[in-house]
Order: sequence, then C-alpha cells, then structure tokens
Amino acid sequence: MSRKYKFQNPEGAYFVSFATINWIDVFTREKYMNVITDSIIYCRLEKCMDCFAYCIMPSHVHMMFRDQNSNPQSLLKDFKRHTARSVIEAIKNNVQESRKEWMLWMMQRAAKKNGNMAEHQFWQHHNKPIELWSPKVIKQKLDYIHDNPVESGFVTRPVDWKYSSARNYAEMPAEIEIDLVGFM
Repeated sequence: MSRKYKFQNPEGAYFVSFATINWIDVFTREKYMNVITDSIIYCRLEKCMDCFAYCIMPSHVHMMFRDQNSNPQSLLKDFKRHTARSVIEAIKNNVQESRKEWMLWMMQRAAKKNGNMAEHQFWQHHNKPIELWSPKVIKQKLDYIHDNPVESGFVTRPVDWKYSSARNYAEMPAEIEIDLVGFM
C-alpha cells in the first residue's frame, strides 16, 4: 500500500471510502442503513468524531471525518467492526430478507479466503484514506461524495439521496447532523 493511502497525520481530516465484500448491495433496506447512520451519530456524540460529509450507497460508504482524539485509524476500525457485527446480526434476524443465505454465504466465503478469524467478513479491508489538506482537495472529495448517487443513476440531484450530507449543505432535513464549523 502506498504512502498516500495511510493515515499519516493523526490530527488531519480525511476522506475515506469503504465497501462491502464483493460490493454486495446490502444497504437497500432501511434497517441496515440505520446501523450505519446510528453508528455515525454515536461516533459524533461519544467518540469525538467530526463528520463533515457522508454518503451511504447500497454497497459502500463515503465519509469526510476527523478524529478529535488523533487516532483516525482506530476510530474507523472500531466503526467498521461494530457496523459489520450489527449488520450481519440484522441480516440473520430479518425474516423478510430474501437474500439472507446468499449474503451470509458470500461473507463466510470472504472470511475463509482472506484468512479472517471471524466467521463472516463484511467490509473490504482497505479504506483508502486521503488527507484533506487543501481547499481544492476538500471541494473535489465533497463533490465526489455528493455526486455519487447521481453518477450511479439513483437520483437526478444530490439532495434527493436521503443518505447524503448534500441535504445538510443545502440546509434541508438530513439523516445525520454534520460538523461544518472551521471546515469549509
């Protein structure tokens, strides 16, 4: 892994992107989506995370964040571990989940293939953190995050995607409060 994809500056703000294994469209059901939104809210309130932007897509998450405790790698690791366990449990307990056996099989297969100690692997291992070190980089990543649902063909305007901070920036009701002070 190159230097550009590591958390080099513990006090820095970062753009991260992480996907489910095999890009499985898990976040097509609100109960699974809520695990992610509730976890971001929890991290903001209890784990000293500043969240500047986010977009939760069916198979991946984009986020711009900073860890006030200066350990972004650990914060993200805890976030991914908690959300993986919670979403897998929600899938197992969802009697209406028509893809349950297939998704769990794919996650078990990924865990075995990658030599994980866990029974299931939910997230791909990489996060590709990019430090937000200039206004140009910040604007580029913010536009990328907000345009992702449009580019994917889900909506025609970024603000129409329910699980995106594009709504916050447009001063519309949003799923997650974000931190704006001192960022833009």
